[in-house]
Amino acid sequence: MPYDRTVRPTGTFEEAVEAVRRALADQGFGILTEIDVRATLKAKLDHDMEPYLILGACNPPLARQALEADRSIGLLLPCNVVVRTEGEQVVVQAIDPATMVALTGVEAMAPVADEAARRLDAALASLPGAGT
Repeated sequence: MPYDRTVRPTGTFEEAVEAVRRALADQGFGILTEIDVRATLKAKLDHDMEPYLILGACNPPLARQALEADRSIGLLLPCNVVVRTEGEQVVVQAIDPATMVALTGVEAMAPVADEAARRLDAALASLPGAGT
């Protein structure tokens, strides 16, 4: 089962990061966490890699609904969105919220996952060149 939603927007890595932040905000998501994997691996292991940023996105009303359905769902929150590069191409990936339903088996999570998916899909689709 695929667990991601992936688009390849146009522009630079930095432009994509800013566009992703705006697109998520437009869909009611705030960024709770930010992990610069590239910088962390360089600092801790002196390992060089391509740009790779993990944004922990949260839509508070949806998070509340999910937590009311299953208190353990916090293990899968916030929704991770990755901005990275593959060669010259920028890749933006978001976790497929249906994963929450599949992993937990909690059917009450389905409407929350559906709404989160709708919003994440709208955010990804709004990125420059994402439809191409």
